[in-house]
Amino acid sequence: MNFNLTLITQALVFAAFIWFTVRFVWPPLLRAIEARQKRIADGLAAAEQGKKSLESSSRQAELAITEARSRAAEIVAQAEKRGSQVLEEAKAAAKAEGDREKAAAKADIQQEAQRAREQLREQVAALAVAGAEKILRREVDARAHAELLDGIKKQL
Repeated sequence: MNFNLTLITQALVFAAFIWFTVRFVWPPLLRAIEARQKRIADGLAAAEQGKKSLESSSRQAELAITEARSRAAEIVAQAEKRGSQVLEEAKAAAKAEGDREKAAAKADIQQEAQRAREQLREQVAALAVAGAEKILRREVDARAHAELLDGIKKQL
């Protein structure tokens, strides 16, 4: 065997292997690598866009929460204001009702006092008439009159 012939044959086989690899193996390998690079780049771009979208959504959520809190504070303030108004209205209504009942009670008391005065007058008049009747039936005597008047005083 000749060393040169072996070397030339190995060079030709190596050249054929390179040609075969460049022609049939290398293009699908490059396409797969490029597709994978494209997918990775798209994934990174989507991740970046997702990150930006997340930040934007977080800001919007914080704004919505802030707005909701301020709205809730307004609602609570309005409720407290309305509660105090209702309380004041109830106090005013209760005071007015109390005043009406007080006036009605005073009127009732005055009517009862008037009735009591009228009854007392009638009783005094009846006693006066009874006393005069007893005085007129008896004889005119100072001592007897004094006793009668004492008896009338005791009845009053």
